[in-house]
Formats: sequence, C-alpha cells, structure tokens
Amino acid sequence: MSFLFDLPLILTGPAIIAVLVGFSMVSLSWFRKHRLPGLKFGHDGDFSAAMLTSIMVFYGLAAALTAVQVWEAYEKVKEVTEREASTLSVVYRYVSDYPEPYRGTLRESLRRYTDQIIHGAWPLQHVGKIPSEGVRIMEEFQRKLVSFEPTNEAQRILAFETLASYSRLMEARRLRVNSVERGLPVILWIVIVLGAFASLVSAFYFPVVDPHVHRLQVALLAGFIGLVIFIILALDRPYRGDLGLKPTPYEIIYEQLMQPTSDH
Repeated sequence: MSFLFDLPLILTGPAIIAVLVGFSMVSLSWFRKHRLPGLKFGHDGDFSAAMLTSIMVFYGLAAALTAVQVWEAYEKVKEVTEREASTLSVVYRYVSDYPEPYRGTLRESLRRYTDQIIHGAWPLQHVGKIPSEGVRIMEEFQRKLVSFEPTNEAQRILAFETLASYSRLMEARRLRVNSVERGLPVILWIVIVLGAFASLVSAFYFPVVDPHVHRLQVALLAGFIGLVIFIILALDRPYRGDLGLKPTPYEIIYEQLMQPTSDH
C-alpha cells in the first residue's frame, strides 16, 4: 500500500471515488435484482433505517477522528521542520560572532548541513526513507564547537547560548527524522476501508421504489466516503506525495543567510 502515497493526487482521488462508486453501483444493481425482491420489510423498514444510521454514525465518527488526527500530525511535523530551520539560523548567527578560525569552520559546517537537508535528506524523506548523512556533519560541528575555550565573559555567554541553541537544534532534528515514517497503523486503515464498504452495503437494504433514486443516493454516499478517505490518504505521510512538506524554510535560510559569498 505504500506506493499509493507517492502517486499524484490527481490520480488517487478520482481512483478512490471511482472504486467506491463503481462497487456500490454494480453491487446495488445485483442486490436489487436478486435479493431485494425476496426481502419482506413491513414495519422493519424503520429498523433498517435505524441500523443504517447507527452504522453511518459510528463510521463517520471513526473517519472524522482519523482525519483530524492525521491533519494534526501533519501540522505538528510542519512545526518541527520550521523549528529546526529557525534554530539553525540562530546557531549560525551565534557562531558568526566566534573568533577565527572557529567562525569560518563552524559556519561552513552549518552550510553543508543545510545544503544536505535540502538536496540529500529531503529527497529521501519524500520517498519514506530516513536520512543519516546529517549526523556525521553535525558530529564534526559539535567537536569543533565544544573545543572553543572562551577568554572573557562575553565569549562565555556566547558559548553558553550557542550550546543551548545547538541542543535545541539537535532535538528538532531528531523529531524531524522520527516523523519520516509517521503514519496511521495498518489496523486503522483496515477499519477505514472495511467500514466504507460496510456502510455502502447497509444502504442497499431499503425498499426504494425508484431504482434511479436509490442508485443516486448510494452513489452520493460512496463519493463522499471516497473524499474522506482521499483526505486521510493525502495527509497521512507528511513528507510524501503532492502535499508532502517542502524544504522551503531551509532554502530561505540558506539563500538569505548562509550564502558563502555573503559576509554575515
């Protein structure tokens, strides 16, 4: 199922809706022809309506909660990337006040790290793989950073603030890396998919006289359920697909703050 997250949304959206609508139309036609005439509803029609309502309420609640959870997870991952980029710019500005040769070496490490995120880590995240190259760059940066020995009070304060910001940067990086494989567990996807078909089948058990009305109502129900599943699919993997997060915050910092030719 993983490949579905990499398909263009312009294909997956209509495909999901088409599958559900197609299933409901074919199944409903067969059901009305072979099963519905043999059913005796009488006053049981009210019971069928109540059962359908119960099924749709439970499924609607499960789907709505899942969609909200997926959206909140997407927004949290976006906040993590923005936090890392923001903290990265703070660390870069702090090390720009270090004396040479520390300043040049530390800034160059941060440039390489940012460039690696944009051109190395992000393409891997976009296909669901966890990047690891940035660890080596930041280990070199850390060794150089902690080797600096302040010679006055101002440098001691600067070193303290830089180390604190560096710790926050590493925390944000770890959160970003951990979120690459974030997504709904398989069991939830099973509930969402099977619940959709169960909801559609339950709508067949109504003695609607006009078959066109029956088909239209079931088709509308299938289309709406398909839209909900499409939203969940589109946002379930924050870095993948057409709605996958972009490295824009890092690109802005690199272009406006870290260009090697600029003098900050």
